[in-house]
Amino acid sequence: MRVITQAELRGMLLPAACKEYTPPPGAFVTPDAREYLVSRGIELREDPKAPETMPVEPIPKRGKSTYVDAETGEFYAEKPEHMTHLRGNLLVPKTHRRIAFRGALDSLEADVLEAAVLAADQGEEEIKGGLGEILLCLRGVMSAEVKETPLEAPRLFGLSAGELREQTHDVKSAFGIAHPNPDYTMGPLAVRLNTLRTRVRGAELLAVKTFCPHSEYPRNDIILTLNRLSSAVYWLFCRHISRRNPQGTGEAMGERRNKGSQRG
Repeated sequence: MRVITQAELRGMLLPAACKEYTPPPGAFVTPDAREYLVSRGIELREDPKAPETMPVEPIPKRGKSTYVDAETGEFYAEKPEHMTHLRGNLLVPKTHRRIAFRGALDSLEADVLEAAVLAADQGEEEIKGGLGEILLCLRGVMSAEVKETPLEAPRLFGLSAGELREQTHDVKSAFGIAHPNPDYTMGPLAVRLNTLRTRVRGAELLAVKTFCPHSEYPRNDIILTLNRLSSAVYWLFCRHISRRNPQGTGEAMGERRNKGSQRG
């Protein structure tokens, strides 16, 4: 599903005389993108048939063969409590690697939402919008994994996957600061973003275990996307730090605190 973000709309450089915007067919326009259009006095001409959520297809009843064990081929009339859907009427144990990965994505979405609430409370609209893009990307990963469909390389904050990787590897050029060393003096939002970065990295490692080239279901596109999402959270972290403290980094702040303790 094509996602239209605020960053993408800004990158389009819509002329001042623009009065309406029509997204591509079937595209999802993020809440921040909608707010941006309203602020510009631009009417959103959205396709009324555009999907808002991932559709859930009901499982047709087939008596004793309604469900099938994906690993053994055994049939079930009712879904056993210790099993869940892998795809359609195919069931696997809830401990299956792919189910564990979906659970990790679900937890990660919850972490992103909590960080977005904190950003909103602090008036950090740019960070909140960026977290919204990350949330939509995670939901895209979930959809692609469940439906077993290809996943396009993510484009976040108006940046391609390559540009995102480049900027997070050269923080000095991108943000004008050294690589930040996380510290409590950076504040609640920075600390939360740093925690979120580690959670994304954990999900990425689980993706590698689940979808590596030698697994039963290799998905390099999912592994790549989780890797870029980790970079995306770090990008937001660096962006937040550089705006709050343009003259220093977390390392510098930590040094100042240590020197103060030595003087005492």
